[in-house]
Amino acid sequence: MLVRRIAASPLRSISKAKPKKLPWRYNSRSLSTTAPVSSPLPSYHAPAMMGLMSELDSIAPRIDIRADQIRVVDGPEEFYITLTSMIRRAKRRIYLSTLYIGKTEYELVSVIRDSLARNEDLEVSILTDALRGTRESPEPSCASLVASLAAEFPDRVEIRMYHTPNLTGLRKRFIPKRINEGWGLQHIKLYGVDDELILSGANLSNDYFTNRQDRYHVFSSKRVTDYFANIHKAVCSVSFLLKPADTPTKYTLDWPSSNPAPSPLDAPKAYIKATTSLLRPFTTPPASSPRPQTDTSLYPLLVHPGTLNTELPSLQTLLRAPSLRSYTFTAGYFNPHPLITTSLLSTRAHGTILTASPLANGFYNSPGVSGLLPAAYSHLSLRFLHAAQKAKARVSLREWQRGTVGQPGGWTYHAKGLWVTLLQPPAMGSAAHHRPGDTAPPRLPSEDAVSGDVGPCATVVGSSNYTKRSYGLDLEVGALVVSSDEGLMGRWKREEEMLAERSRAVGVEELSGEGRRAGWKVRGAMWIVKILGGAL
Repeated sequence: MLVRRIAASPLRSISKAKPKKLPWRYNSRSLSTTAPVSSPLPSYHAPAMMGLMSELDSIAPRIDIRADQIRVVDGPEEFYITLTSMIRRAKRRIYLSTLYIGKTEYELVSVIRDSLARNEDLEVSILTDALRGTRESPEPSCASLVASLAAEFPDRVEIRMYHTPNLTGLRKRFIPKRINEGWGLQHIKLYGVDDELILSGANLSNDYFTNRQDRYHVFSSKRVTDYFANIHKAVCSVSFLLKPADTPTKYTLDWPSSNPAPSPLDAPKAYIKATTSLLRPFTTPPASSPRPQTDTSLYPLLVHPGTLNTELPSLQTLLRAPSLRSYTFTAGYFNPHPLITTSLLSTRAHGTILTASPLANGFYNSPGVSGLLPAAYSHLSLRFLHAAQKAKARVSLREWQRGTVGQPGGWTYHAKGLWVTLLQPPAMGSAAHHRPGDTAPPRLPSEDAVSGDVGPCATVVGSSNYTKRSYGLDLEVGALVVSSDEGLMGRWKREEEMLAERSRAVGVEELSGEGRRAGWKVRGAMWIVKILGGAL
């Protein structure tokens, strides 16, 4: 069969490709997130939270779950143990959406291979980014590593690689591999096995399993796992298909004719239009939502660059809540979107910003232009503090550090998210708010507990760094979870405090002082990236 090669890369278009029979199928009916209600339900949340959720219901779909279906994982080692244990128990499906799998993650691939060998009914779908996943080619890479799985189990393993429509033509030809990721990535991190899901900001490589701090939530819920599986499936359908090959790269990337969009390299505008239509159902809430059926609810968040975004308005809603008492906002790369910056600075609540110290930045001492990034992020932190002073905002900035990157015991910081605590009167479940016919609701936090003694009542977790780049160039998925369950609120408080323990406050004086002030090289590099259409 004749194929058309795209430039000198291993990407190509093919006229026909037999779609794999996966253990789940994209089904628009499965996007329904709330069950019909035939009788009055108890009020599980206090008035302030009910008001907040009413706003969120108009922004994103909602899935009601139980608090005991959520586990918060502390660190990279526990993340790896949890993930591999889930894979070893897999019976029906494994789906992994990640930026990349480390090129030396032989053990992880071996665990997947062993599960496939033990269970003939098991099928695996892996989605990575095409730019990051092939960066080292023709040397060993993420793509060449996972190609071995597809070669061994061709009928039960499908590998897909998403390619941004923003890097085509001369840009793709001349921008170096090390920095071309600044023009857009598949940045989703979803790790689903049967009816369990890990939602995180962590990729699948050695540092994320050993000394790179992130956040990780485990959901033991079929409805949640199915919902995000459909997102994974949809993105796979508009991505390149990796095929094993006897070539120096060990693979080719093909564009099957069965994909519901043209190749992003051939027709980027048409690709964006088709992909937007495909993903829109995941960002569209139902016309009306029943009252919450449990003490905990999850709002799936999705960002398709430039066209779809439920994360930004959800964050804005949380930060402008009238009953907001305090918040903690964290991002390893602190460069929030201007609208998020406005929200952080305009609220009257006390805020804490938690970000990476330059010595905990993943690009610390990195070769080439990327080595300027830690100083660039310090410069952006200084800008934020100047703006905070001008706005008289009640916000402090703290830098996380655990040793020094590249030295024994040194960690990097990659966590991202938001925790919010509401100040509110007693819960609606009290006698004063109890409705005739309601069943007795579970015990809810007291007024003092909700005001901070127990912990945050909502958190946002996922892949996004909340930047202009995240919303204009990258594909992101996350979740906003709200709860009135004391146990879950306590787990969120513990997570928040655990991260803060390794941080210290920094101010304008330190960031503008000798050794921290950004030089002309840093500012020049930031300007060049912006002019060329990239983003930090």
